[in-house]
Amino acid sequence: MADNNSRLVYSTETGRIDEPKAAVQRPKGDGIVRIQRQTSGRKGKGVCLVTGVDLPDAGLEKLAAELKKKCGCGGSVKEGVIEIQGDKRDLLKTLLEAKGLKVKLAGG
Repeated sequence: MADNNSRLVYSTETGRIDEPKAAVQRPKGDGIVRIQRQTSGRKGKGVCLVTGVDLPDAGLEKLAAELKKKCGCGGSVKEGVIEIQGDKRDLLKTLLEAKGLKVKLAGG
């Protein structure tokens, strides 16, 4: 049983054995925050994706909550990307530039 593909998943003494998940490393950005509008896979509903923010997960959640409150809409944080519901690109750009970030509107 010296196979790299085999591992212990259940033991009669302890039950299911879960392996600790490795921390996901986000790629480092180039210092530019990009805002793009996306509708694919959302049944025609548009969202604004804010990428390139170099903050830890807790800081990202806090920034997303502040942006959602100022925009008056919903959203979430998924895999280091802030999703804001609706087409609020111009408002997001002004809010992020006021925080001292370099912002670009990406996409069409």
